[in-house]
Amino acid sequence: MSIKPDLRAPLFVLYAFNLEIARAAWASQEPMVGQMRLQFWRDIVTQADENGSARYHEVGRPLAVLIREKRLDTEALDQMITARWWDLNKDGFDAPEAFRAQIEATAGNLMWLSAQALGAGETDRSLAQTWGFAQGLAAWFQAVPELEKRGCRPLYDGRPAAISGLARAALSDLRNTKPPRAPWTMVLRTAWQAEPLLKLAAKEPQRVADGALALSEFHKKRRLFFKALTGRP
Repeated sequence: MSIKPDLRAPLFVLYAFNLEIARAAWASQEPMVGQMRLQFWRDIVTQADENGSARYHEVGRPLAVLIREKRLDTEALDQMITARWWDLNKDGFDAPEAFRAQIEATAGNLMWLSAQALGAGETDRSLAQTWGFAQGLAAWFQAVPELEKRGCRPLYDGRPAAISGLARAALSDLRNTKPPRAPWTMVLRTAWQAEPLLKLAAKEPQRVADGALALSEFHKKRRLFFKALTGRP
């Protein structure tokens, strides 16, 4: 989904940071290596004002600059890093609240930080995180088969009824939001597949286990055309 060129630079930095911490657990078979990688990013976030550990890193340096210039929510950044310890441990979730917290800490915070980098204020946080959660849940559902192959237990309750319930709840939250007319809402366009994917998961939850949660090319093109035509997130 198109975002104006002059607004893309901070998003490139945040998405690159997200990619770095997301792949930390999978870059080595040794958990200690992943822990060191995550600690490196935690140091960058906590020392952004000093620019020490970020000085020579191709992603760390622009991230530190972005944190300072946009006064990004460093607590949200730290939550994103902390949540990636789940990838290292591959533990299951001991409660549905823990599963939700994982999506909120990762995808929810990424959307909030992206919105903040484009000018969103504290009053916009809840809306941005709601959209991020919907996007993250849809992506998580798509990743379930691969995560299971890697020895993870990605769902607290993998029964079709539970999956359908999660999708319906996220859809309800998404539909109850009303994005304002502001430049930052362009970042919500990155979640353009969330609603139809969640509708599909709600209606046919078995698709999650089967690795078949995806939109047809026709559906993708039609939705992109509609979004471009209306200018809506």
